[in-house]
Amino acid sequence: MALVNFTDLDFDQIKTSLKDYLRENSNFTDYDFEGSNLSSIIDVLAYNTYINSYNANMISNEVFIDSATLRENVVALARNIGYTPRSRTAAKAIISFFVDTTGFTTKPVTLTLRKGIVSTSASRFGSESYSFSIPSDITVPVVNGIATFRDVVIYEGTFLTSNFTVSAYTCSTFKIYLR
Repeated sequence: MALVNFTDLDFDQIKTSLKDYLRENSNFTDYDFEGSNLSSIIDVLAYNTYINSYNANMISNEVFIDSATLRENVVALARNIGYTPRSRTAAKAIISFFVDTTGFTTKPVTLTLRKGIVSTSASRFGSESYSFSIPSDITVPVVNGIATFRDVVIYEGTFLTSNFTVSAYTCSTFKIYLR
């Protein structure tokens, strides 16, 4: 087979290269490659070679930190040179809302929004659901039957608490939001 320049691979070049190779074989002299069933096989081989060359190119790009595009690959490559990237932070929003308690049978003096998941929503662009949480309880007074929550910071993700033991001493609790 003739030497192929692998830097300029596209489907038509691969197909032409395969046909040239088969024409050099004595079994296929005077063979019509355009109107035969062999043309379909050549198309499949050219397509397969094209896809494999594309995948090989993408994989080789992900091996180097300056050309990697996937975050997990950049993080892994950065770790090799001693850098630990900061983890992503959760999306947050500041919301305000009120609760009308005039229809309650018992009239509360205060109203408390408990820590944890406070809201879930569905995406307009797919079937993915998003959860929003708060890290601590929020208590507000009820004035004239209305409890007003102002500037409440909510974070996207699930609220987790983890305890861990190091050398028989319990370390402090830390809280994170995971998506």
